[in-house]
Amino acid sequence: MTDSDRWLPIPDFADRLDITAARVRELLRERALVAERRGDSQAWHLPEGFIDEAADEGPRILPTLRGTITVLADGGFSDEEILRWLLEPSEELGTTPLAAMREGRRAPVRRAAQAQL
Repeated sequence: MTDSDRWLPIPDFADRLDITAARVRELLRERALVAERRGDSQAWHLPEGFIDEAADEGPRILPTLRGTITVLADGGFSDEEILRWLLEPSEELGTTPLAAMREGRRAPVRRAAQAQL
């Protein structure tokens, strides 16, 4: 996985968004977010790239993330497979799907996701 060198544990991810860790866990249960266990403690971590810092109203979850996760999950991808797909370079997109979404290229990312199913 190459898109984000920085992974945040749930409490840090929540702090960056000014929401509770319980809310992040709820979003994980709803599959609006995906995470993986990392480190010695095997705590849940999320890529920092899931946070959109450019928002005028402050940091927020990248708006196009939920829909893309839904497309992949509905296609049978596990959370681990979704993370791998979002963070690995795509020839079709010329970058990682997450980076393309951060650039505002939702439609090409969704087409690429559909092509994976």
